[in-house]
Amino acid sequence: MKLLLDENLSRRVIPFIQQNFPGSTQISLLQMEHSTDLEIWDYAKKYDYVVVTKDADFLDMSLLYGQPPKIIWLKIGNQTKAATISALQGNDAEIQRVLIAEDKACVEIY
Repeated sequence: MKLLLDENLSRRVIPFIQQNFPGSTQISLLQMEHSTDLEIWDYAKKYDYVVVTKDADFLDMSLLYGQPPKIIWLKIGNQTKAATISALQGNDAEIQRVLIAEDKACVEIY
């Protein structure tokens, strides 16, 4: 499973999550900083990414448009890069279970 981190998440997280989520990237690394949420949604859908975000906008789009893409909603507030890495790595099994085994559209990480 490869992740597409929203622009409100640091691109510096990417090297640290590659082992758990190979092929992951972040919006600014794709030169998509000024893209709308819908453009990011379409890109994630086209290239088979799971969107990682801190806001509810992508969940709203999921309810409107369905899946794919799937969503990881980080509800951890404004945290350090290390906390974001820990949230993704530490919940790898839960993310896999909810998004793949249970085929849910979104997993919330607290």
